Amino acid sequence: MKNKTHKTASGRRVFLGKLGKVAVYAGALLGAARGLAKGESSAAGSFPTADYDWTKHRWGYGVDATRCIGCLRCVEACKIENGVSNDAHHFRTWVERYVYLKGEDKPRIDSHSDPQNIAAAGSQGEYRFDNRYKDAEVEKAFFVPKLCNHCEHPSCVQVCPVGATFKTKDGAVLIDHTYCIGCQYCVQACPYGARTFNYEQQVTDKCTWCYHRITKGLQPACVEVCPVNARIFGDLMDPGSAIRKFIRENRVQVLKPETGNAPTCFYIGIDKEVS
Repeated sequence: MKNKTHKTASGRRVFLGKLGKVAVYAGALLGAARGLAKGESSAAGSFPTADYDWTKHRWGYGVDATRCIGCLRCVEACKIENGVSNDAHHFRTWVERYVYLKGEDKPRIDSHSDPQNIAAAGSQGEYRFDNRYKDAEVEKAFFVPKLCNHCEHPSCVQVCPVGATFKTKDGAVLIDHTYCIGCQYCVQACPYGARTFNYEQQVTDKCTWCYHRITKGLQPACVEVCPVNARIFGDLMDPGSAIRKFIRENRVQVLKPETGNAPTCFYIGIDKEVS
């Protein structure tokens, strides 16, 4: 009985310790939120330039899967620009290959992190698709770039216990690593598999639309390097922007609309199997 009481007390101390840590981070986050309200900068880089007004922009992203050639320059550029770990299993954006073979109803799907593609590249620090279907009867094949969907109603924001994941007034969903406690609730909540965990820093990571670039009038790195203009980015509040033109001239769709997350990453040229 004494031993059972000791274990219960010990368990309570562990629980209270964790609860205290959450409270500390929540308090710190509240202070940061007050700072943002005053226009102060934060570790998340919410105000990268003094003259940037995030109430005058609403960013959006487009993907034309009919153009993508699977060159993976976008993946390389993203890693270089954002300091993402140089291996095949940590990424902020990635590209999936969908191949329909004759006689098969479902596509075969792989990405740059597939073991066969890593072997073809020669290392995890280089990215390419192998030629495994060169002798197969392929009825249809296409590539689909993927990234964080920066949703209107992001489930990742809802589950974060300390507010480290937040949505900005201009539509981006960001992570403030100052407050992230590495619980990975957001990783589990994201229906698009768009988040990875950085074990070295013990924080969650994902696409930010290169927020440090777009708030200075630049394009995200992945958009800038795409040789076929398969990636489109712009301001949804600007009628003349590339993204508004993309949405206006095409019948766009979003991934997994049934989740209610309302993504602001719009696609054309994908099949129902793409999710």
